[in-house]
Amino acid sequence: MNQSLTSFAYLIAAVLFILALRGLSHPTTSRRGNQFGMVGMLIAIVATFLHGGMDWGWALVILLGVAIGGSIGLVVAQKIKMTALPQLVAAFHS
Repeated sequence: MNQSLTSFAYLIAAVLFILALRGLSHPTTSRRGNQFGMVGMLIAIVATFLHGGMDWGWALVILLGVAIGGSIGLVVAQKIKMTALPQLVAAFHS
């Protein structure tokens, strides 16, 4: 991927991040804000991987870590009760 295309992808991702913050400012638009943020992050990650100069062995290690951490987070999040959600968020942030 050439530098111009990578820069354009990062620009699109940045705009989506701004839209995500705007969407998260109100409960009725929070779902859309989360979607903008997820798509923006996906674009940024794909652009980084495709830009070149990435050691694919380390990329595999990173993706494996994301998969393991995401799986653990999914299991924990499904078992937690809604009344204990603040404690779960605090545990994830610590």
